[in-house]
Amino acid sequence: MTLANFFTLLRVLLIPVFMTVYYLPFPGHHLVASGIFIVASITDWLDGYFARKFNQCSRFGAFLDPVADKVLVAITLVMLGASYASPWYIIPAAIMVAREIMISALREWMAELRQRDAVAVGMAGKVKTTVQMIALIVLLATDSQGPRFIWLTGYVLINLAALLTLGSMCAYLRSAWPQLKRGLDVETK
Repeated sequence: MTLANFFTLLRVLLIPVFMTVYYLPFPGHHLVASGIFIVASITDWLDGYFARKFNQCSRFGAFLDPVADKVLVAITLVMLGASYASPWYIIPAAIMVAREIMISALREWMAELRQRDAVAVGMAGKVKTTVQMIALIVLLATDSQGPRFIWLTGYVLINLAALLTLGSMCAYLRSAWPQLKRGLDVETK
C-alpha cells in the first residue's frame, strides 16, 4: 500500500460518510458535509503529489484515482439536485455529468488505440476541476433556504464550471479529432 493509494482509498471511504452526514438532520450538517468534501478533495491533490514525489505511480492508482474523483463529484452533483431544484443548478450539473461520461469513454477508446496521451489531463481540465470543487463546497455549505449570498455565489460558480467543462471537453475532442475522424471514415466505408 503506497501513500498515494492510501489517499485515493481514503477518498473512496469518505464518500458514504459524506453522504450520510449531508442527510443527517442535525444543526450544521451542511457545513460538516462540506468540510468532509473539502478533506476528500484534498486527498485528490495529496495522492497525485505523493505519487509524483515518491515515484509511487501504480496501475491500481491510475485506475482508482479518476474513478474516485468522478464518483465523488457525480454523487455530489446528484445529491445537490434535491436541494437546488433550479435550472441554474440542474443544467450545469447535467452538463458536467454528461461531459465526464463522454470524456471517460473517449479516453478508454483512445487508450485502445494507444493514443491515450492525446487526451491526457491538461490545464483546462485542472482549472475546470478547481472551479467545480469550489462551487460544490459552497453549495454543500448551505441549501436554497440558507443565506442567499452563499447559494447565489454557488450558482455563479457552478455555471462558470459548466462553461469551463464545455471548453475542456472541446479541447479534448479537438485533440482526439484525428482519431475520431479516422474512426468515422472507416464506419462510412
